[in-house]
Amino acid sequence: MLNPINKTIELADGRTITIETGKLAKQADGAVTVRMGNTVLLATVCAAKDANPGVDFMPLQVEYKEKYSAFGRFPGGFTKREGKASDYEILTSRLVDRALRPLFPDNYHAEVYVNVILFSADGEDMPDALAGLAASAALAVSDIPFNGPISEVRVARVDGKFIINPTFSELDKADIDMMVAATIDNIMMVEGEMSEVQESDMLDAIKVAHEAIKVQCQAQLELSEACGKLVKREYCHEENDEELRKDVHDKCFAKAYAVATSGTDKHQRFDAFQAIIEEYKANFSEEELEAKAEMIGRYYHDVEKEAMRRAILDEGKRLDGRKTTEIRPIWIETDYLPGPHGSAVFTRGETQSLTTVTLGTKADEKMVDDVLNHSKERFLLHYNFPPFSTGEAKASRGVGRREVGHGNLAHRALKRMIPDGYPYVVRVISDILESNGSSSMATVCAGTLALRDAGVPMKKPVSGIAMGLISENKGQNYAILSDILGDEDHLGDMDFKVTGTADGITATQMDIKVDGLSYEILENALAQAREGRMHILGKIMEAQPETRAELKPHAPRIESMTIGKEFIGAVIGPGGKIIQGIQEKTGAVITIEEVDGVGKIEISGTNKDTIDAAIRAIKGIVAVPEIGEVYEGKISSIMPYGAFVEFMPGKDGLLHISEIDWKRLETVEQAGLKEGDTIQVKLVDIDAKTGKFKLSRKVLLPKPEGYEERPPRPERGPRPERGDRGPRQDRGDRNNRNDR
Repeated sequence: MLNPINKTIELADGRTITIETGKLAKQADGAVTVRMGNTVLLATVCAAKDANPGVDFMPLQVEYKEKYSAFGRFPGGFTKREGKASDYEILTSRLVDRALRPLFPDNYHAEVYVNVILFSADGEDMPDALAGLAASAALAVSDIPFNGPISEVRVARVDGKFIINPTFSELDKADIDMMVAATIDNIMMVEGEMSEVQESDMLDAIKVAHEAIKVQCQAQLELSEACGKLVKREYCHEENDEELRKDVHDKCFAKAYAVATSGTDKHQRFDAFQAIIEEYKANFSEEELEAKAEMIGRYYHDVEKEAMRRAILDEGKRLDGRKTTEIRPIWIETDYLPGPHGSAVFTRGETQSLTTVTLGTKADEKMVDDVLNHSKERFLLHYNFPPFSTGEAKASRGVGRREVGHGNLAHRALKRMIPDGYPYVVRVISDILESNGSSSMATVCAGTLALRDAGVPMKKPVSGIAMGLISENKGQNYAILSDILGDEDHLGDMDFKVTGTADGITATQMDIKVDGLSYEILENALAQAREGRMHILGKIMEAQPETRAELKPHAPRIESMTIGKEFIGAVIGPGGKIIQGIQEKTGAVITIEEVDGVGKIEISGTNKDTIDAAIRAIKGIVAVPEIGEVYEGKISSIMPYGAFVEFMPGKDGLLHISEIDWKRLETVEQAGLKEGDTIQVKLVDIDAKTGKFKLSRKVLLPKPEGYEERPPRPERGPRPERGDRGPRQDRGDRNNRNDR
């Protein structure tokens, strides 16, 4: 018998969110439906009863999927079935994963699978803003150990007003678009993009989002209590030996601390840390190691973490010897590769990005065919992270979730700086060649340099920096780190990436791994991040003071023009005959579409002459013939009484034999004219009834000396009625004309 349990959450604008459990997917460990308006999500969670042998991490997998049927659509492709996850689904999955993962107990290692499925949508409410709430609510009604609940909301600022979970149409007008995840007490994750806003504006947005999240978390606690799930399952996923833990600490900490304060580079430091544990393991027999190796590794990891943190908090010494606010050395080289349309190498410490830019035409646009997003993208950014960038000996196996996420952050950082109406499709490719911290921020910096090298007139250059945090006693003692290393990210409490121009923030991504992060710490981190961004931006401008004035010789040239909607068919022609003919004749590539009631045309070619020829041809089609204008036309046919001249594409006029020359001509050929000749003519008249064009060539020639105008032919009188024309010829006479 069904016994569903519901909780309703009221939003400030009058909308409601309903969470229901006990009706669907009851065999999962936890399952809920979340509904807002006509948007319905099902979230389920299942956890293995025990951990797999040797697993010492949290094997969490989050999958967000959208059904095309949710919006009454068929999937594309031959199979007409949902396939692999889209970038949007991957990014939404990552947002949920990053909020949930830190809140599982440190010693819980069972496999956990969270699935969130969109089953209904109305095209207005944005389902990704509900995915985190749905996933957390499914955990709340399960017995899976979890230190939540959490929730996620989207916060946008439209016309100076903050809106929680805005609609698609509202988001189009927003200058802040952020996803925020939090518990009742603490911010856990932030990601979003902005239009050069100030740090204080971003903090205000986070605070507004947190207030809404507190209400949603409280509703989940009440739901969990109503389901009787406040007590979670018992588990034992780690064996521990406290004497061994103490022995590892006592014998290894001092050595690890010495390495942590030595200021060596990444690989030297790794080898030195590894040597410490290998030396310690040498004290054990093979049989003892077989039983204790996993625990020794886990305890030594804690020793490394403590050594790094104590060095920073007690002495202000970082792993590579820098001060907390110091940025690693930067070297830059632009126009590095001859083939791409733009390129740059950006190296900061042991992190290096080789970034290229390709300029394309409308035909290169990316077609987006997601469930709720059917559009085209003209600015693309792809991020690649090959294993060799960290010295790993393994094969590259396609694009992973991390690459999609880091590329998306860099994309959001740069996209608002591409000029509005820029005619080129732009693709930025960042290949990470070395990595030791914040390769996504290196991508932003290298992307700016490569775009400017390609001649893309960016509104403003953008730089980015990753900030870290080491804290203790719930933030009572802390250090904020500028330009963090990979180990500082792994062993620290925060990874906070900020990108922006000299005038404000364009994108951010923050993951917090510790409770008790105050807004004061966030404010200080943002201020320190701004100083670092400005330092890096200065290095960018020093290396590349100006955007390239002209495109590189091998880059395509594109010109745009608009025509009246009524001329689109004339330019295309029947079956595309006209536009294809222009392309064949000029060598240009022409695309045309109706946008906002006008025809938008893009003409691309390898040189200016090609484009100019295509523009002239199109202008000839859409131009309206004007009496008195002089045109250059081609003789299309010759008749006894004159010649027909195509003086504009698709428009022929009669050049009467009397209008060819001032002298009297018996035939058109007497003037030396033949079919295919190009001549100049003047449009002298347009018949009001038939629309036929009357042309003249002689008016463009000098009048002969002594030339006298012939008197005009007298006007004919009215045509006589048949009764006034005299006797009608006998039919018989007419039938015998040949006898005359």
